[in-house]
Order: sequence, then structure tokens, then C-alpha cells
Amino acid sequence: MKRHIFEADHEAFRDTMRTFCEKEIAPNHEQWEKDSIVPRELWLKAGELGLLGFMMPEEFGGGGISDFRFNAVVQEELTRIGASGVGFALHTDLVSGYLLSYATEEQKQRWFSKFCTGEMITAIAMTEPGTGSDLQGIQTTAKRDGDHWVINGAKTFISNGILADFVIVVCKTDPEAGALGFTLIAVERGAEGFERGRNLDKIGLKAQDTAELFFDNVRVPVTNTIGEEGNGFLHLLEKLPQERLTISVVAAAACRSMIDMTLDYVKERKAFGKPIGAFQNSRFTLAELETEQQIAQVFVDRSITELNAGTLTVEDAAMGKWWTTELQKKTADQCLQLHGGYGYMTEYPISRAYLDTRIQTIYGGTTEIMKEIVGRSLGV
Repeated sequence: MKRHIFEADHEAFRDTMRTFCEKEIAPNHEQWEKDSIVPRELWLKAGELGLLGFMMPEEFGGGGISDFRFNAVVQEELTRIGASGVGFALHTDLVSGYLLSYATEEQKQRWFSKFCTGEMITAIAMTEPGTGSDLQGIQTTAKRDGDHWVINGAKTFISNGILADFVIVVCKTDPEAGALGFTLIAVERGAEGFERGRNLDKIGLKAQDTAELFFDNVRVPVTNTIGEEGNGFLHLLEKLPQERLTISVVAAAACRSMIDMTLDYVKERKAFGKPIGAFQNSRFTLAELETEQQIAQVFVDRSITELNAGTLTVEDAAMGKWWTTELQKKTADQCLQLHGGYGYMTEYPISRAYLDTRIQTIYGGTTEIMKEIVGRSLGV
């Protein structure tokens, strides 16, 4: 089915993003996977083309565009070429939302221009060694000391953790206040006591730097508070639907990419004297995957429209997140199966797609947590 959510401006932007991906990323991504990180220069080049700050106000060098369809284009094009190690989504889709909604005028002057140029790479630190999807279990603390916060604790699995110059840290600031006792605080590169641990070795997303972060009496000005003190958990709840939609966008795009590469393969690979795509099992498997991908795409596109209208609910975002990522997992498994032994070889893109897929049902809230959110909304 033809998609109808994109207009001429989005397609022009897609052309720019696709050219950038093919020129700057595709030839180098394999090396970046070996290095477990992408170069900072890539971010600067993306900034020059307006690929990072299109949602930011024009006065700071941004595009002044509040339209998630542009965000979707970025993620679809990165997914199309298998550029799982390029962590633009965290910057453009997640951190941008917090800054646009909660940054003060003084903070805008300090941060927004460098956000757009790629000079300031961003991250958000929620997950801790003992706390995953249960954000209310966060133990990292921040205590007031005059005009400063003093932060102690640790975070883990932080995407962009090595490269980040700016990290929004979720801290417990009032242990007695429950959900109203959390605050978002920006910690910048070079803060005394702020240390990065290992660049974690993952089974997939190999070029995406993912780090442990440690905070030992890190003093941060109170002016680095993002949003309202004590309302950090509420701010997270407000922005999580957009994060989960980003994951759904990637899931639908990944399914499309894996089906396409498998179609090409089964038309060329022969067994028992004919292309393996000619066997009924192959046709039925691909027919099922194609149908489900298109149905998923319709839901994702509708969710993008709802987000732009300000009406995407927590429950709808959770539905999309768990269903599309579980479909991505199924698609990866069945497409690799149709590749046979070659699908197990790392030189074939399906093998990397298979490994990159596995995290999708975990980060941003596990499938189980997503179902719990939906189930509670049904009154059960």
C-alpha cells in the first residue's frame, strides 16, 4: 500500500538524508562496528546539512520544524542501510523533546546552537545496574548544596555514553516524595567526578557506543536542572511515547529492509534446480511477513500523525512499540532461515540485522512492560 503521510518537503529531506547515508555512512560502517564507535566528525557533517537540529528554533541554527515526519525519515534511511551504530535518534528524537519543552532561555543560549551543529552530542541516563524498566527504582541521588546539585550514583547501558558531551541524568532528589521525588539534571563533559566506564561489548548495534557512567560527588549548577524540580518522572512519562514511537519507526523500517533483502536472495539462490523463492513454503512465509509489515506500517504512520497532533497516548505508543518490535524479531528469524547457512555468515546483511534486532523488545521498556501498560488501561 502506498504511504500518504509524507509530502514534498519530506521527500526532499529524504533525498538529502539518503545521499548522506550512502556517502558518509555506508562505506565506513563496517569499520565503525570493529571500532565500537563512530567518529565525532560524522556528527559535525550531519550538523552542516541540517540533519540534527531541524526541530530546533531557527535563531539557534535549527530548522524550526515541529513535525515528527522528518524524524521518521532520518531513522528510516539509517535503518535502510543497516546503520544501527549511528545514534542520531537519541539526539534528534529523545533529548530534543526534553530541551524544547523544558529548557529555560538561558539554557537555550548555552546549548541549542551546539546541539544543531553536532558539536554537542547528547544522551539521557535512566537505566541503572539494578534498575531497568522500573524507573521509580532509580537510586542515583542529587542533593542541593547552595547553588549546586551534588550527584552520586551510576548508570549503565547508556547509548552515546562515550561520545556524549551532555547527558540528562535522572536523579532522586527527594527520597520521601515517591514519584514526585525525581529531577532531570544535565551533566556536561568535564564535570569533576563524572567518569565513563567501559564501552560495553554488545551482541548487536556494534558501532553504537554504549557506556557505564559514574557520578562521584559531581557538582552541577542548579541552572542545569531540566524542567521542574521533583517533576522528572512526570517529564519522562510525557516524553516516553515519542521514544517508543521512534523504536516502532525503526522496527517497521527494519522489517521492510529485511523482507526486501530476502526477496532478492530467494530469487537468485537455487535448490533442487529452481529458485528457493519458488517453493510454496518460501512464498507463504514471505506473504505473511509482507502482510504484517504493511499492517504495522499503517499503525506506525497513524501514530506519527497522532504525535504531531499531540494526541498519541501512552497506551497507543506502548501497543505500537511491543507489536512492531516483536514482529521485527519474527521477521529477522524467518528471513535468516530463508537465507539458510549463508544467513549465519556475518558478510550477509541479514545476519547483522538479526543481531541488531534483539535489543528492540528490551530498551525503551520491555515487551512485558508495554503489555502491562496496555492491560492497566483496560481496567484489568
